[in-house]
Amino acid sequence: MRYLPNSPAERAAMLEATGHRSIDELFAQIPEELKLRGRLNLPGPLSEPEILEFFRQAATQSTREFVSFLGAGAYSHYRPVTVDALISRGEFFTAYTPYQAEIAQGTLQAMFEFQTLIAQLTGMEAANASLYDGSTATTEAVLMALRVTRRKRVVLARTLHPEYRQVLATYVRHQEVSLVDLPYEPSGRVEFGALEQSLRDVAAVVIQSPNFLGAIE
Repeated sequence: MRYLPNSPAERAAMLEATGHRSIDELFAQIPEELKLRGRLNLPGPLSEPEILEFFRQAATQSTREFVSFLGAGAYSHYRPVTVDALISRGEFFTAYTPYQAEIAQGTLQAMFEFQTLIAQLTGMEAANASLYDGSTATTEAVLMALRVTRRKRVVLARTLHPEYRQVLATYVRHQEVSLVDLPYEPSGRVEFGALEQSLRDVAAVVIQSPNFLGAIE
């Protein structure tokens, strides 16, 4: 249910329509001993994720909850409700970069903020945007590394999504590029000890996090 506030003028109009002079007069039929004259004993305000977690915990009291081990891209994560409102805007419907900057300043601003935040989070000097899905973005990064380093070996974690690997393999099939597998531990995470032995003449190392198994690298 939506919260629909009303102004003092609207409340006055409603009271006039019902023939009452005040809110107290409107609820005069309620016995005084049932009216609360102080503040409710409630905890402080909660953020959106905290509120959702509170009700989720309350709901688990009457039902069983299972930990999700789906992986393969179906990871359990929090998505703010504001995302639905933002992606419903026309400028975010497609993955294309706006070619007419003079009529797409809002989109360009959003992309700039996104790239800036990703660069700050990762510590990189720059971050790209306006790519398609994860497989295409992965392939673009590897192709760039191949061009820059002029090397022909790419190390791929075995925990990388198989579809990402397939798209990359399709792109480099006729480029004499060697794709080397990086094994993973029983925990589902990359075996970094094996990585040190595979770094000779490597153009790029591709590690996904969370990976295909759902583990965070």
